Amino acid sequence: MSEMIETFAMYFEYPFVRYALITGTLIALCSSLLGVTLVLRRFSYIGDGLSHVAFGAMSFATVLSLTNKMTLVLPATIACAVLLLCGGQKRKIKGDAAIAMISVASLAIGYLLMNLFAPSSNLSGDVCSTLFGSTSILTLTKSEVKACIILSVIVVSVFVLCYNRLFAVTFDENFAKATGMKTDAYNLLLAIVIAVIIVLAMNLVGSLLISALVIFPALSAMHLCKSFKRVTICSAIISVLCAIFGMLLSILAGTPVGSTIVAIDLFVFICCYIIGAVAKRRR
Repeated sequence: MSEMIETFAMYFEYPFVRYALITGTLIALCSSLLGVTLVLRRFSYIGDGLSHVAFGAMSFATVLSLTNKMTLVLPATIACAVLLLCGGQKRKIKGDAAIAMISVASLAIGYLLMNLFAPSSNLSGDVCSTLFGSTSILTLTKSEVKACIILSVIVVSVFVLCYNRLFAVTFDENFAKATGMKTDAYNLLLAIVIAVIIVLAMNLVGSLLISALVIFPALSAMHLCKSFKRVTICSAIISVLCAIFGMLLSILAGTPVGSTIVAIDLFVFICCYIIGAVAKRRR
């Protein structure tokens, strides 16, 4: 036990480990807060679709050799999130069809661009890092950490300040609109916040595993709690603990960060499912 503590203490001396833990914790917290809303509104798959959009934008930014890729990736992801969540009945291509179309097209175009205009000789490594987040969370700079902190504070603040309205829009959008609430504005706000979270989460788990970070904690919490507030709080706790434990385990074992976190999220979900099933039978 003492050897493990000494090992952790040694790793914490490295700035990249501290940066990874701070960033990973904040991303996990933000993802869990919005994950509950997305699951209840049956928009779970939108995280996967937007992550592929972010991958396509990241590839385009890499080909253009942009110093700050966020200037292209974030606006592109926000634009697609607004298109998917705020189009309403005006779209001819709706729901999962629109998400699937944008998702596949962005992923294919992004990979095609990186093949045609490969910025480095290690194309497979670049693509793998972007898709699975294998090393990116451990190579963050101080400026990237600061940007993540600022964006995370904004996301959490928006969620706390608009909690009641987001609750109303989540459970009964038509009723909320009938009471005079500007549901379109809150859908727009939700789309922007989701896009920001997706872009942030790419550094933690990669674009292919983002949906797990958003969905698993929410589903796990729903097997333990019943009210929206309790599910949200429980989801946040589960997500943060899984992210921290996953990052520490990946550093010690040398496993990919994103895959390790998702594997732990899956394990926790199975445990919560069993606990929920046992509790239900006892009632």
